[in-house]
Amino acid sequence: MATRKNTQPPARHAADSHDLIRVHGARVNNLKDVSIEIPKRRLTVFTGVSGSGKSSLVFDTIAAESQRLINETYSAFVQGFMPTLARPEVDVLDGLTTAIIVDQQRMGGDPRSTVGTATDANAMLRILFSRLGKPYIGSPKAFSFNVASISGAGAVTVERGGQTVKERRSFSITGGMCPRCEGRGSVTDLDLTQLYDDSKSLNDGALTVPGYKPGGWSYRLYSESGLYDADKPIRKYTKRELYDFLHREPVRMKIAGINMTYEGLIPRIQKSMLAKDRESMQPHIREFVDRAVTFTTCPDCDGTRLTEAARSSKIREVSIADACAMQISDLAAWVDSLDEPSVAPLLATLHHTLESFVEIGLGYLSLDRPAGTLSGGEAQRVKMIRHLGSSLTDTTYVFDEPTTGLHPHDIQRMNGLLMRLRDKGNTVLVVEHKPETIAIADHVVDLGPGAGTAGGTVCFEGTVDGLRKGGTITGRHFDDRAALKATVRKPTGALPIRGAAKHNLRDVDVDIPLGVLTVITGVAGSGKSSLIHGSIPAGEGVVSIDQGAIRGSRRSNPATYTGLLDPIRKAFAKVHGVKPALFSANSEGACPTCNGAGVVYTDLAMMAGVATTCEDCEGKRFQASVLDYHLGGRDISEVLAMPVTEALEFFGSGEAATPAAHRILDRLADVGLGYVSLGQPLTTLSGGERQRLKLATHMSDKGGVYVLDEPTTGLHLADVEQLLGLLDRLVDSGKSVIVIEHHQAVMAHADWIVNLGPGAGHDGGRIVFEGTPADLVADRSTLTGEHLAAYVGA
Repeated sequence: MATRKNTQPPARHAADSHDLIRVHGARVNNLKDVSIEIPKRRLTVFTGVSGSGKSSLVFDTIAAESQRLINETYSAFVQGFMPTLARPEVDVLDGLTTAIIVDQQRMGGDPRSTVGTATDANAMLRILFSRLGKPYIGSPKAFSFNVASISGAGAVTVERGGQTVKERRSFSITGGMCPRCEGRGSVTDLDLTQLYDDSKSLNDGALTVPGYKPGGWSYRLYSESGLYDADKPIRKYTKRELYDFLHREPVRMKIAGINMTYEGLIPRIQKSMLAKDRESMQPHIREFVDRAVTFTTCPDCDGTRLTEAARSSKIREVSIADACAMQISDLAAWVDSLDEPSVAPLLATLHHTLESFVEIGLGYLSLDRPAGTLSGGEAQRVKMIRHLGSSLTDTTYVFDEPTTGLHPHDIQRMNGLLMRLRDKGNTVLVVEHKPETIAIADHVVDLGPGAGTAGGTVCFEGTVDGLRKGGTITGRHFDDRAALKATVRKPTGALPIRGAAKHNLRDVDVDIPLGVLTVITGVAGSGKSSLIHGSIPAGEGVVSIDQGAIRGSRRSNPATYTGLLDPIRKAFAKVHGVKPALFSANSEGACPTCNGAGVVYTDLAMMAGVATTCEDCEGKRFQASVLDYHLGGRDISEVLAMPVTEALEFFGSGEAATPAAHRILDRLADVGLGYVSLGQPLTTLSGGERQRLKLATHMSDKGGVYVLDEPTTGLHLADVEQLLGLLDRLVDSGKSVIVIEHHQAVMAHADWIVNLGPGAGHDGGRIVFEGTPADLVADRSTLTGEHLAAYVGA
């Protein structure tokens, strides 16, 4: 008799049941009780219009809670040194794994931070040169431009065996920091011709520094000091007199019968003006500083930041300064050629790091490139480098628009990297707008339907095919393709650029047409920004809107940033005959309990701080007496709570009609920020919203040429259409618009295209095409031409 086999599959192990990240009741920022389930070990893309709540869900809820839980595994002592994170507003977060966040935050703008120091490549190079460099000059510190050489000696008192013993000790540290520029690579010089007119005497008004007016105390300090003849022209001063006038150290003396501290003009200006943050200066002082201060390459180290000793130690005729200045792809080949068994593990790790740069498309950078000069997309890819080739699995990688700043050719490579991370068994969460990256997703979460208060709900969850048929804004626009223009505008003139040689440019000559929409394109690192920002100075007639971050605290909001609050305050003050300062939450009108913040913060050391709504003003930020003043039936807190579209109507007519406020609101609506409330803190705006806020602010600048650096960053497919309409309106109003851009929709919409390339770094820096988009598609001789032809279906 045959025995029956048991055909039931083996019972599933309990540990294998946790294959979802569950989020229930998320209410961070504008999220409205969002509940979703995200599959683990899959690539999930979050999409939706700018401001729909993608970052709130992915970064501020899932990633933030994962990081907070990891931090809680450390002792209270260690937690005291870590950033304190509050638990996000969410009912249930289940199935979380360790989150590694790769965001677009710009790298520190510290002048001593470079690509090499940010990725540990410099640390490995320093060890390599301290072991193999000839002549030997010292430990790895001797090759570091962040370590100064110091030495000292003296007596120390030591308790030993119940006795007090004095001993002489000495120490010395050999560092690699150039003493002249202190490791910065450049020195600042004051242009003396901007400080005074040396053909005049002090009594004739020689000083030209703002605030130093004849008769004022700042001026009399010099004209009545008695250290030199105030009637003698400055160019006729002796060496001693000139030293006393410009460099004398502080000294107490009687001037005009009053005890005062006299010091030379240069140290006085350095302390009073140059020590301040440039952004916080008054406009006329900033203008003076820009004129008077010149940054020049340090003559002692020739910009390498290193001492002569550090530059003298070499491996095969290459110093550490030469290695850091090489293009990374060349440096990787040089490291690969070194065959030294004594440092084999170090060489293997260094070679892997450098190869990761090449693989991720950053082989055109050099290790001595200042970290603050990287674009948002480059900074994000530099942060990715330490995760490539990692042996960790079952972690959650969170990316914020990893395709930012990437040419369509480079996007394919980035997609490959994201899929590789997933295939190793990791959960990959990506916030993205580009259809090329959405297309590779295993799972899509579409948030919306609108932005701000009109968003914050899940409109669609499922596959890419389901999204296409789903009928959401993203689904409807997913297969949108901008068509080439039938006719292009004729230029009204040209802006000639001759002999451009900044960074990797090779003596480029080009005429940028005026009166039309010109798009500058090319692969990442081909020299686009170097050509435009390096050759078209932002100044008279040129308005440059770059990708720099918006500065602002939680007290800053769209009303303060755009200058909108000034006419609003004045309108309130005029109606009631009081001071405008009363209507500022940062000034006299602030609620005294919370100092105008609307919330009271309680610091709990290593635990997350608690923010409670202020009981006195109920979060309105103003004193109760200020809220008694009304304009058009609304108080100041109600006006700040209005979205832009409502405020546009409110200040457009009736009792509250304020033309100055209406103009600014008009521009905010024009760039698609109609849903943002006037008092929303800047810190809660998304990347795309901040970029458009900056664009709205600069649209009022008096200039005939607008230079925009990747304005589609952070914009949804539907918002790109609106941006193209805005660019058209700018051109039709008589402006010339120059856009550095990778988005094919903007290229197809252009009147003229300048394509740089053919590659990146020393393989780029040349003009490979100039002409209309239709000519570029027909020509197909460049990477851009091929991708644009595929995009428009030609």
